[in-house]
Amino acid sequence: MSIMERPVFVDDKLREVRQSGRLEYRSRSLPTWCPGCGYFSIVEGVTYACNEMGIAKEQAVVVSGIGCSSRFPFFVDLFGFHTLHGRVLPVATGVKTANDKLTVIAVGGDGDGFAIGGGHISHAAKRNVDITYLLFDNGIYGLTKGQTSPLSAVGLRTSTSPFDNPEQPLNPLMMVLAYGASWVGQAYAGRPDHLREMITKAIAHRGFSYLHILSPCVTFDKTSKTYVNLGLRVRELPSGHDATDLMAALRQARDQESLAIGLYYQESRPTLNATFEQLVAKAGGGR
Repeated sequence: MSIMERPVFVDDKLREVRQSGRLEYRSRSLPTWCPGCGYFSIVEGVTYACNEMGIAKEQAVVVSGIGCSSRFPFFVDLFGFHTLHGRVLPVATGVKTANDKLTVIAVGGDGDGFAIGGGHISHAAKRNVDITYLLFDNGIYGLTKGQTSPLSAVGLRTSTSPFDNPEQPLNPLMMVLAYGASWVGQAYAGRPDHLREMITKAIAHRGFSYLHILSPCVTFDKTSKTYVNLGLRVRELPSGHDATDLMAALRQARDQESLAIGLYYQESRPTLNATFEQLVAKAGGGR
């Protein structure tokens, strides 16, 4: 059955989970996204991951910025912090630094993350803050009714690019890999099974995990990132891809014509809180 014949956020496996009564992390607030939006898949993916990992609701925090994606905390029954535009990572860093026992999930869109918030990603990545950053990429500003974003395709016509967008989009995967993120992956909202698996792996990683989620805007983008176009372009990473090889990850990330989904890169190194503990020990030992 094609992707256009059923909602992308409903499948047999998830229906079984709902019927079993295990899905306890959804709030009573119904999502206000447009019908068919890929963000529904991401909500189900996060709640599914929490179930799979047995995360206590009082031990998880979802932090968001501003935008369609940033309404996310209202739709899950977890602690939430709806912050300012582009400031999701500084706030999420503060939450994790204050309480290392919390599972902290940061969510935001491509405009929130790579326009006004772009300067924060490099610092969160290099510090290896133990948070999961889910970046919802629909290549457009959706909440403000469809303006060109840093990830909009060349030629996209919007209210802010009425004569077509002349600018090359940023390449977030290459940027985050170069910044030193210790876990980098990509998923597609049109493949909910794989998306749930990737969200679970991202949350389980100890360190800064960045999951780029391709998700069409069904209302304002009818050309570059529709389900049809993305469905034709999305591929899985090669079976022999070595996720410990940074250069191999960069080579895969460079290809923007056929978008690979899967785990690009992973490494183990001390988190920000671990380095703070070392500093405290050194300072105490010097007295």
